[in-house]
Amino acid sequence: MISIVIRTLNEQKFLSECLIAISRQKIDDQIEVIIVDSGSTDRTLEIAKDFNTNIVYIRKEEFTFGRSLNYGCDVANGGIIVMISAHCIPTTCDWLVNLITPIRNGTCAYTYGRQVAREGVSKYSEGMVYRKYFPLQSAVPQVGYFCNNANAAISRKLWDEFRFNESLTGLEDMELAKRIVGEERKVGYVANACVEHIHEENWRRIRIRYERESIALHQIEPVLSISLFYAIKLFAAALRSDLISLNIFEYHLIAQVVMYRFCQFYGSYRGSHISRNQISKMKAEYFYPKANEGTVKLGVRE
Repeated sequence: MISIVIRTLNEQKFLSECLIAISRQKIDDQIEVIIVDSGSTDRTLEIAKDFNTNIVYIRKEEFTFGRSLNYGCDVANGGIIVMISAHCIPTTCDWLVNLITPIRNGTCAYTYGRQVAREGVSKYSEGMVYRKYFPLQSAVPQVGYFCNNANAAISRKLWDEFRFNESLTGLEDMELAKRIVGEERKVGYVANACVEHIHEENWRRIRIRYERESIALHQIEPVLSISLFYAIKLFAAALRSDLISLNIFEYHLIAQVVMYRFCQFYGSYRGSHISRNQISKMKAEYFYPKANEGTVKLGVRE
């Protein structure tokens, strides 16, 4: 059996598409889908029940990204556990078998797949970020501990041994991968296990996403800190790269590109310098949108 864990919070827009794509996977194994819901008020749970998923609930006051995954993994029956975001859509019918093959053949203990933006929906710079971190070439195994749980798989045995860190504001995947690599286990990037990762966040949520991930990164690698000068330098470099890649028919995206990159690097700078007291006060905002912001997905990386 393969267990697929999906975290949800008001994911009605894309959850059906995600679950349909999962149901169409060409694989001989039995598949169970586990939904870990943290307080949906839209049709998310109705959709999950229509697809006969196993629904696990986590209270808002208990939620962290790592804890919600541990909730799902705890009830999983499969020897391999797959994590996918509810707003990620597998692009082929062999996504699942490709993603888990390096685990089955013993090449890797933890794998993650390619992510691409949905054309016409995702912001242009988001697509550029995906191109940078999720290239066309696989690395099985890879060097380093970059990983992303929006589209990933891990052996149940390995998860039992390590589990996800429940205190982080994000990047629970990279923190776990760092510990795995430290024990001389292997992480692999599988380019032909691809999903469309769809974000429809407003600018404030994008800034908050990068802020909380910067906080987590500083906890994983305490020596990493982004100065104001370096943040400006990164902003300028990313902006230049995005603008060069635009063609003459996409010039209307210039303002969007500038705003996205500003939110990215301002959020990263702010998160790198935020105090522990501020982090504690901000956790509810990091994990949950305000009511007047509408439906927002759980983080860029989720």
